[in-house]
Formats: sequence, structure tokens, C-alpha cells
Amino acid sequence: MAKKEELRELLKAELKDDFIGEELAGERRLFVDVHNRALVKTAEILMKQGARYQVGVGYESRKGGRGLALVHTFAFDNDALIVIVRTFAPEDNPEFDSLTPIIPGAGWSERECIDLLGFRFKNHPGPKRLVLSDDWPEGIYPLRHDVPHDLMPPATRDVVFRLEQPPPGTSIVPFGPFHSSLHEPAHFSVYVDGENIKGCEYRGFMTHRGIEKLAQTELTYNDVPFVAERICGICGSVHSVNYAQAVEAAAGIKISRRAEFIRVVMLELERLHSHLLWLGVAGHLIGFDTVFMQAWRIRERIMWLAERLTGNRKTYGMVIVGGVRRDINKEKAEDIKQVLKEVEREMLSLEKAIINDKTIHKRTRGVGYLSKEDALKWNLIGPVARARGIAIDARKDHPYAAYDELEFEVPVVDYGDVWGTLVVRVKEVYEAINIIRQCLNKMPADGPLAIDLDAPIPSGRQALSVVEAPRGEAVHYVLTGEENKPERWRVRAPTYANLQAVPEMLMNNKLADFPIIVGSIDPCISCTDRVVVIEIGLQKIKVMRKEELETISRKMRFEG
Repeated sequence: MAKKEELRELLKAELKDDFIGEELAGERRLFVDVHNRALVKTAEILMKQGARYQVGVGYESRKGGRGLALVHTFAFDNDALIVIVRTFAPEDNPEFDSLTPIIPGAGWSERECIDLLGFRFKNHPGPKRLVLSDDWPEGIYPLRHDVPHDLMPPATRDVVFRLEQPPPGTSIVPFGPFHSSLHEPAHFSVYVDGENIKGCEYRGFMTHRGIEKLAQTELTYNDVPFVAERICGICGSVHSVNYAQAVEAAAGIKISRRAEFIRVVMLELERLHSHLLWLGVAGHLIGFDTVFMQAWRIRERIMWLAERLTGNRKTYGMVIVGGVRRDINKEKAEDIKQVLKEVEREMLSLEKAIINDKTIHKRTRGVGYLSKEDALKWNLIGPVARARGIAIDARKDHPYAAYDELEFEVPVVDYGDVWGTLVVRVKEVYEAINIIRQCLNKMPADGPLAIDLDAPIPSGRQALSVVEAPRGEAVHYVLTGEENKPERWRVRAPTYANLQAVPEMLMNNKLADFPIIVGSIDPCISCTDRVVVIEIGLQKIKVMRKEELETISRKMRFEG
């Protein structure tokens, strides 16, 4: 690949002795190791060449005693290439230069490394806690190898999250952790001047489930896909396929073409029900529950179909490393075709009603506007980016599974607002139907559903996989380990990238539009096991922990 060779030679020439080594893993991946002091320079070189930042990954390098490792990944969408840059720092001085000043979207990845691994980042503009709770003890870093996966340290003190200084003349309106406009726990401190939003600070990660830690301590390679499916209540197949692809790339195995087509069918069925779910939620958030009821009624056909194909409406359990667990025979294929025909017919009627409704236009046009330039700055992905004129889709840009054999359009508009996101998602419903039909027609008649690994997967191999989730590109990084377990598994869900730009999307909008602006990115936020209790009479705030909640709930159950 010309671009790959060009970048490799450019980095060698520019970095000189700071270019430590490379790993040629497939034609679409370039892994390079650079000296710590050259990290920012390397990022600048790649960005000038047209790279898009994806995610940062930190881990404790057990193999070879190289201290602590930091990985940053960059995508070249026009060349179907991803460059993975890795650097190291000693354990007694885990300091790295921050990329956040030049790449705002790197901010959360670096803050996560601070919380979970004890990294330090020079020049980071806001190194506040991100994942760990505010009462988590100092000096305990959950992703270090000496910290057990089930550690439950005692709270050190009663603390309250420290907000940034709000703009002068504004008031703070809190949304969350529990709020009628939020479907999962999150906290937005919205700064308002009258009804106008002048700023916002987000505080999430109220319960970090430790899935990545669990994978490197307790789970084998083929246990992980079933856990990966539970990362998101919508994008189960996205994460199981993504993880499996990464392990398969690290192991150097190629699954059957039939298994690849079956994976695509499940991914696109997931896209269908996700877009219909979002369309209904969007209607509900602007007070138009007719759209909500109609969209979810149509979606229910997809859910029933998924149950007939896999035994479950969600968490299908279809994907394993090496292929899939269930076939799609002729009878099931005909069932799929019939359901798609009905969904398409009903969707056309719903689309017509939406386009002609003045209320929807008034509540979405110009709302949550973000320019294409700002969208690029924050590395937005998925429908949120495509609504702002950015033609980005991993299925086209970095083909995987059977997408290289399929013909489909990537809907892109330049409205830059909630309406644009709605238009993109509606159009993608028809494209998903088109893709599934092609899969059923082109799927090979034979081929094993899954293949067995001939030998254990060697440790120390890196792999990176991308899958276009309904919300946008999901990224999985895998470093293989010993004892049939991954050494490091890092997941970057689409919301992780898009949520960082929400404060800018809220700026200068009306407070009443907060729910639909946040909802427009279709945020996926983990559940919580902590509650903030406010005693109004005593003017006290207390953070209630899991054990206290369990005691109260049991008492109410048996006494109430």
C-alpha cells in the first residue's frame, strides 16, 4: 500500500533516532514505536498528512519489562489505513506529553490513563478525574497488574465534584444523575443566562464496570465476546464482532466468507432497530409521542425477527473468535426478506409524515448546530458527523467482514444540526435494508460457520479493529497475552468520542432544547450504583455507596 510505505518512510526521516521500530501487521495497519519525547511531533506529522484521531490506550507492559505503555491510534480514511503509535515510560516516572492541546478529542483518553494507570500528562488543560469516583483513594490504579479485579477500597472522605467556574452572570441548572430527559445516569451542569445556555460541564462514568480489567484477569479469549455484547444495550453485535476481528487479526486467522456475511446481517439488523429506537426517542424528547409509538411499533418487527434468528431479542450470542455460532438457512432468509419488506413499507409512511410536520422542523432545524470545522476538531463520528458534512463510515473507509463486496450509499448532509442527524438516520434505515438483501443474495452456499485455532495465540501481538456502529465508529484494541487471555483490551465506543463535543453543541441554544441536543448523539451511558442524597433542611450533601443502598432496599422490601 503506497500510503503505508509513504508514512513509514516519512516518520523514519522526520523522527530519526526517535523512531524505535515498526510492526507490519496486514496491509491496512501500521504499528510504530517512538521515543516518548517524540510523541507530539509524531502526532503532528500524522495530522498534517490528513489523519483523524481515534483513541488513546494505556497499559502496564508486562512482557519485556518496558514499564508503562501509551498507544494513540490515527485513521487515514481515504486510504483505508490506521496508524498505531506506541511509546513507553518508566514505571517510576510515567510522564507523557499531552496531545490534548493539539487534539481536543484526546482529552478523555489521557484522563482515563491518569485515573486507571497513574500516568501524568504534561500540558493537559484539564486533568480532572474522569472514570474514578471522587472518593476513590489516591495511589490505587485499577488497571495496574497488582490491583485485583474485585477490589472494593473504602471511601476516603465525603467529597463533592468540583465544577469549573461558570461564566459571569449565569446560573447552574443541573441535569442528572437522574432526570426525566436522561435515559441513563449522567450529570450535566448547564450554565444559563435566562433561557440561553452559555456553557456546560459533564460528569459521567458513575459506575465503571471494569470489563476491560475482567478480560485480562478472569476471561479467556472466547469468553470475552459474550461480555463485549453487554457493553451496550443496543450495539451488542458491534462489540462482539469488533473484539473477535481484533483477536482474529492478532492470531492471523481468516474466517469463512459465509460467517462474514452472517456477521454483516446481524450488524445491519442491529442498525435497523437502533435507528428506529432513536427516531422514537427523538420524537418523545420533543413532545411528539406519535413518532415515538409508530417508530417503536415498526422496530418491534425487527426485535421479533432477532428472537427467531438467535433466541434473543438482544445479546444474540452469535459471534465467537473464528466465526459465528448459528447459521442463516433458506427458511430464515425468507423470514428476513419478508420482515424487511414490511419495515420498508411502513417506514416510507413514517418518513413522509416526519418530513411534512412543521413542529419537528421547528424543534430540530438550527438546534444543536456545530460547524463542520468544529466537528472535525472534536473528531466526531457516525450520523452526528455525517449530519455536518463529514463523509465518514468505517464500512466504506476501512472495510471489514463482507462489506467490501456490498454496494451502498453513505448518507451525508450539511445541515449541522439535530435535523441533519434525523435525516441521516432515516436514510440509513433504507441503506441497511439494502445491505441485508444483498447479503442474503450473495452469501456463499457453503463454508464453515466457525474455524478452530490450530495453536495458542502468541503473546505480545497488537491488533486494532473498527466497526461502524449505529452511533458511529467503534474501536477495539487488543494486545495478546498468556494463559489464553488478552493482555490488554481497550474499547472505545462511539459515544466516547461524540459526547466530548456536547458542551459546544449546547452553546447559545435554549434550555428547553437540552434534551434533544444531548439525545441527538444517542448517548450510551453506563448504569450507576451511587446516589447523591441532599438533605434540604440540614443543607448537607452525602454520597451514598452501594452497601448503604442495599441495606435501605432490603429494609424497605421487608418492612414496607
